[in-house]
Amino acid sequence: MNKKSVAVVMGGYSDEYVVSLKSGQLIYDSLDRNLYDVYKVVVLKDEWYFLGENDKKYPINKGDFSVALDNGETLNFDVCFNIIHGTPGENGILQAYWDAIGQKYTGCDFYQSALTFNKKDTLAVLSKYGIPSAKSIYLRKGEDINVDKIVEELKLPLFVKPNQSGSSLGITKVKEKSELIAATEIAFKEDNEILIESFLDGMEVSVGVIDFKGETIVLGITEIVPTNEFFDYEAKYEGASEEITPARIDAETTKRVEEIAKRAYNSIGMSGFSRSEYILMNGIPYMLEMNTNPGFSPASILPQQAKHYGISIMDLCGNEVEKALNKRK
Repeated sequence: MNKKSVAVVMGGYSDEYVVSLKSGQLIYDSLDRNLYDVYKVVVLKDEWYFLGENDKKYPINKGDFSVALDNGETLNFDVCFNIIHGTPGENGILQAYWDAIGQKYTGCDFYQSALTFNKKDTLAVLSKYGIPSAKSIYLRKGEDINVDKIVEELKLPLFVKPNQSGSSLGITKVKEKSELIAATEIAFKEDNEILIESFLDGMEVSVGVIDFKGETIVLGITEIVPTNEFFDYEAKYEGASEEITPARIDAETTKRVEEIAKRAYNSIGMSGFSRSEYILMNGIPYMLEMNTNPGFSPASILPQQAKHYGISIMDLCGNEVEKALNKRK
């Protein structure tokens, strides 16, 4: 049997690369070696390289994403398993490049990736499909900030967040009017566009949705109980939150969350892994954002949900590779 070659592509240009390396390791360890030859590829701002034996680095030829080996042979990959969080793997840049050179890859296409990385545009598109979200104000760097008007419109407390950033970087919960300008400065360090959102007072849930064997399924609904003010970077990656799967919600609310999460996924033509964050208020899920390349380290929510659902990590990852192999170039 001819094994297919799979490059697990990890790293990235943002601070999230540390998490991506852990996610990549889990996928690298989990792919079935009876079916695939599995390789590690690291994409960083300064260098793209294949990690060979004894961690020897071989540069990636960006012309066709191949590797020149010591024995004179060239290594090409049948599939790239994209597990980069943040730019360039979660905002469409890498996908557009792979499309241009005819390289097959896992996950969603460049359009869905670029759209979902832009919180404002995602929520605007999904509102047309009846997906509720918080009231918000959008600002570009350099625009006047009318603190009184913002507070009057959105009320306190409120959230200030970068429009395009992952892992809850640059988000501030603002309780006093005097804190607003400083919060915008923090958000503008991550992105030139920011969102100021009204506070939704309810339970935060994280919902994993995937297309598995031809069907859109909700892997699980996880209740987030942060020890911090909200589900920030520390809560996500440094254990400062309790994550309860399944969430402690009744059957009717569970059904409503599943229906809305599936509708959001299908409405924008998603494929591959996704994890969306919602706030439940009076049984209604309000969407905060959708992640198209969520954390996949052993401590991450999506692998926890898959385990609870009864899908092994090997099957979950293998399904992604098979879909990519069958995708037309």
